[in-house]
Amino acid sequence: MNAIGLWNIAGREPERPAVVDPDGRTVTYGALAAEADRIGRGLQALGLVPGDTVAMLLPNGADLLAVEFATLQTGLYSVPLNWHLTAAEIAYIVRDSGAKVFVAHERFAATATAAAAEPGVPAPTGVAELGSAGSRRPEPRTTGALMVYTSGTSGRPKGVRRPLTGADPDAVPQVSQWFFGLFGLEPFGGHVHLCCSPLYHTAVMNFAVISLQLGHPVVVMDRWDAHEMLRLVERHRVTHSHMVPTQFRRLLALPAPVRDGYDLSSMRVMIHGAAPCPHEVKRRMLDWWGPVVVEYYAASEGGGTLITAAEWVKRPGSVGRAWPGSRVRVLGADGEDVPVGQPGTVYLQMGDATFEYLGDAEKTRRSRHGRMFTVGDIGYLDEDGYLYLCDRQSDVIITGGVNVYPAEIEGELAGHPAVADVAVFGVPHEEWGEEIKAVVQPVPEVTAGPALTEELLGFLAGRLARFKLPRTVDYADELPRDPNGKLYKRLLRDPYWAGRERAI
Repeated sequence: MNAIGLWNIAGREPERPAVVDPDGRTVTYGALAAEADRIGRGLQALGLVPGDTVAMLLPNGADLLAVEFATLQTGLYSVPLNWHLTAAEIAYIVRDSGAKVFVAHERFAATATAAAAEPGVPAPTGVAELGSAGSRRPEPRTTGALMVYTSGTSGRPKGVRRPLTGADPDAVPQVSQWFFGLFGLEPFGGHVHLCCSPLYHTAVMNFAVISLQLGHPVVVMDRWDAHEMLRLVERHRVTHSHMVPTQFRRLLALPAPVRDGYDLSSMRVMIHGAAPCPHEVKRRMLDWWGPVVVEYYAASEGGGTLITAAEWVKRPGSVGRAWPGSRVRVLGADGEDVPVGQPGTVYLQMGDATFEYLGDAEKTRRSRHGRMFTVGDIGYLDEDGYLYLCDRQSDVIITGGVNVYPAEIEGELAGHPAVADVAVFGVPHEEWGEEIKAVVQPVPEVTAGPALTEELLGFLAGRLARFKLPRTVDYADELPRDPNGKLYKRLLRDPYWAGRERAI
């Protein structure tokens, strides 16, 4: 069989299409590999060595993928940054990750420049500035790793960092081939991947990178649009993609003539995860797309479950059984397995894989039970080992497939002089799943009302990304806390969910 891997394919079929950029430009395997080599040489010329970190503030497209492959072949950690974040938030991640190079696109120049003004943040550089012309490969070459940021104990994000393997970057890891095999995606095979979400998400980046490694051209969307997605599936004969339930909702909201006006027969597997999918939405997608809709549950830290369409119809609401080589256990407070059908904390394990939350040893320790870890999700197993999720870690808000951590918002609001106490939580939203609500206890001399709400949201606007801002603010004379100061947030949140199923 023909060797897989970006550089192997580029050497054999340099004109093979690799990336279709959002503007329609096609980048070949030869061109993408050459660009990754140029950037890799440039990073090394700047003094970076294996184990160093590169932060990337780049839009979806071939440039971002070229930087990612450059880090993958030079033993560097890559940190893709969410371009919705404020300059202060970006500065924190760049500084916390220890990034020695900060690569930014001109579209985000103002934010990047403002972030670079913070102490400890390197000046931003453009992709074109990294490296010079030539055909030499970077040296040394050793496999790097993606380091994504997730929540820390204080509400601040923390990097999920894995040890570098020292492997040859021309050799595609067996785990990548195995993972795609779960979805029936083999090397080459006429496959085409559609990347329709931001590449700063772990799963989105992994699906794009593995697709390229296996010889699957990647069609990249910059900003997702339901109608445009259908057009691209038909135009490029897309075989697989990765989506979240909010995108399903928007597809289903298209007029029937639009939905029925495109040939989607090329699609072999539509993979979804990242957020709970309402049963009715899932059923309608299955009615439209057929059995190609496959769901999985996983975490950036490793391990997970999968359920096919046929299995889901028999077990609606399940997120499936553990992947081969992965373990799923549901444990009680005593650390022992709970009985079948009884909820507990969900723990995962993927082989001997390990990780740490960069700079947060306490979060790393608390997440572990032996070699297993938890992200705090609550669920139960049925008699056949199928996992059902009851609730996310109670405070995490999932809006449009994106995790939002209330502690971070509460921490900022608590800094306003008019705020005595504050709680932030998710309430139902028909399209996004949840929206963000804040309940504020004002200091005694301040009057609650629309003027205060406007002042508080304006205060937050320069400190948090827009998607983290509360959509509504309510007021209370006193928040429910126990004598030790523990907030009973559920007493505030549950009335909004009365009579509704909060799937996660």
